[in-house]
Amino acid sequence: MKIHEYQAKAILSKHGVPVPRGEMATTREEAQDAAKRLFDQNAQGVVVKAQIHAGGRGKGGGVKVARNLNEATEWIGKILGMRLVTHQIGPEGKIVQRLLIEETLPIERELYLGIVVDRASAGPVFMASAAGGMEIEEVAAKDPKAILKEQIDPAVGFQPFHARKLAFGLGLKDGQINEAVQFMTGLFKAFTETDASMCEINPFITTADGRLFALDAKINFDDNALFRHPDLRELRDITEEDPLEVEASQYSLNYIKLDGNIACMVNGAGLAMATMDIIKYAGGSPANFLDVGGGATAEQIQQAFKILLGDKHVKALLINIFGGILRVDMLANGVVQAAKATNIKLPIVLRLEGTNVEQGREILRNSGLNFIVAETMKDAAEKVVVAAGK
Repeated sequence: MKIHEYQAKAILSKHGVPVPRGEMATTREEAQDAAKRLFDQNAQGVVVKAQIHAGGRGKGGGVKVARNLNEATEWIGKILGMRLVTHQIGPEGKIVQRLLIEETLPIERELYLGIVVDRASAGPVFMASAAGGMEIEEVAAKDPKAILKEQIDPAVGFQPFHARKLAFGLGLKDGQINEAVQFMTGLFKAFTETDASMCEINPFITTADGRLFALDAKINFDDNALFRHPDLRELRDITEEDPLEVEASQYSLNYIKLDGNIACMVNGAGLAMATMDIIKYAGGSPANFLDVGGGATAEQIQQAFKILLGDKHVKALLINIFGGILRVDMLANGVVQAAKATNIKLPIVLRLEGTNVEQGREILRNSGLNFIVAETMKDAAEKVVVAAGK
């Protein structure tokens, strides 16, 4: 689950990470009042920042600095309600519904801090770079040595020596080292206590008077751990998510929209990845990742059909199921019911294996519907690519 910058900063602040003064606003009046309060509190300027779940806001015109209240009012009027297009969103853009009005700071250096889960070491890795303010993927691609990394043993945790090593590696001044240790310790505490999958501060800045701040912040949470954090679940903004993904979550379906034209219904994440790979290998392009899980019901399968058909780019559907817990005959009944209920006109290719597979294939043959049955994954991929092309 993703959250907005202002929400991430509130969490970091609770854990002792310094952030600029600022307020979230959803209307022009609220934003103007927030800007006025900051100027009344001797802010040298304010930043009007669009709040959307995507990076590249500044390049898209969603982050502007105002030196006085008149400029702030002008930028508030232009950014709130605009359709913000960034490289992460795509040409369709997103409507800006929230703003963060924040004080400006006398920036001396822009650095980077981030924490992610490293599958190779089966633990968190704390990253830092002197190349802050840039997209970290670009930095890593151009100069991997510019990324400092500290693997953290979960049994030991993040220790002061880890923080000092990173602080010295960033070239911080002697008087900033202890503050940096507290800063990084607070960041790591926020990461672990919220069951985050990623915490990123870009840029992490030093100011002309020697202070350290999180000028921007991004936190993603592990969905599987949200049952432990009802307060974090309340931070979810479904207006920032794909409507089909939101609908799928209501039926315990794992759905992620992609940009192809072949819909994929599978059971199991590993099978989903393999299915998408083999579609690409056959010359096609998957339109989604949809995992109905091991115990899908007929109702879930019918809802899955509706979600898949909700994507206007879909030209064909591939159902690739290995029946273990989910019996193939039960799935076949669900597919037939769903196809009849939705009156689907698109070609459907099925590759079924596992428990009661022969009974399942018999159900499909006797359904009166024009299913395309494949024997292998390769056969299924080739058939669905041809069907989508037609």
